[in-house]
Amino acid sequence: MSRSVGDRRRGSMDVHSSGTDILVMQSITRCCPPDTALGMTIDVDFTKGSVNSFVSSGGGAVSYGTDGATFTVAKSGDAPQLSSVFYIMFGRVEFTMKSAPGAGIVSSLVMLSDALDEIDMEWLGADGTEVQTNYFGKGQTTTYNRGQFNPAANNQGDFITYTIDWTADQIVWSVGGTVVRTLAAADAETGQYPQTPMQVRFGAWAGGDPATNAPGTVQWARGPTNYADGPFSMVVKSIVVADYSTGKQYVYGDQSGTWQSIQAVDGKVGANEGTGEHTVTATATAAANTALSPSVPAGGIGAGAGAGAGGNAGADTSATETGWPWVPTATSASGGTIPDGWVMTSSGKIVPASSNSIKPPHLSIITAQLCGCLFFGVALFWR
Repeated sequence: MSRSVGDRRRGSMDVHSSGTDILVMQSITRCCPPDTALGMTIDVDFTKGSVNSFVSSGGGAVSYGTDGATFTVAKSGDAPQLSSVFYIMFGRVEFTMKSAPGAGIVSSLVMLSDALDEIDMEWLGADGTEVQTNYFGKGQTTTYNRGQFNPAANNQGDFITYTIDWTADQIVWSVGGTVVRTLAAADAETGQYPQTPMQVRFGAWAGGDPATNAPGTVQWARGPTNYADGPFSMVVKSIVVADYSTGKQYVYGDQSGTWQSIQAVDGKVGANEGTGEHTVTATATAAANTALSPSVPAGGIGAGAGAGAGGNAGADTSATETGWPWVPTATSASGGTIPDGWVMTSSGKIVPASSNSIKPPHLSIITAQLCGCLFFGVALFWR
């Protein structure tokens, strides 16, 4: 899981150069199994330590202290990240953090679905005054006019709350209570509006490392990275995740990839949207969205010069830029499950439903979810 961006981008070029839709290439069984639903709102305070609803799934350790969760890049290959064991079907993510400084260092917040819908916020360590916002649909990365750089002053020195509010109608990105970008579904690239259940991931990585990334990625990340200047750390104080739908699982009803095809088991898609608990917290609007940076090729993140997805000099690297470093090929997200008889608390801890005290399962059990061994592991642990 700790592969570089370049690895995934080379893989995605191999998939999409055939012109075949990802949902057709992979059967609904292989691509999109039922997803564990959050179905509520959680408010996770990382200054109090780790929670078992977010598991470590990248290269490198995540540490915890009085400031929150720290994601450190100290050497080549480091890419610490946390991934949710649940999914949301439309919803809101509020993310309070300091981004990592350093040339070529990238801090990322990504919402990613099994069908390869994606919503991103990324901070480049070479410039602590802006954040990049982006989106993708069904893994289509061959054209780019989606990325924008938006203002986020002193994001390496201050804890700032960033918000992604996602509905069937629009995506709203906010910085410190100010809306910096709004994307209406009707204005998205044809068929590219994200609308399938999303997992939440965040962490730091070295996009500017020439040893692990294509030249176009290094240029986009404003590298090269000099590890002698490090270590480089991103710090996350807290995250609030609100699921705008209810139920136990989200099931793909067909291969259309539309939100109308998603079935909420024992719940309803959009049932939580618009309630008092689930409202976007932005209080102001930026004067205008920031245009694409001149350093970003038309329609995307990355550079058009240098080695391309297959490593050939002169190829168009921007055709395979995806913005998500830890998935090596164009494959579905890897989520977990919440076992029967266990519940999610409002603070993001998974506990036995009958327990009167917080007694979370061992991290190894939660990690086992990702390989399909959860129920067997839980049974052994609590026997």
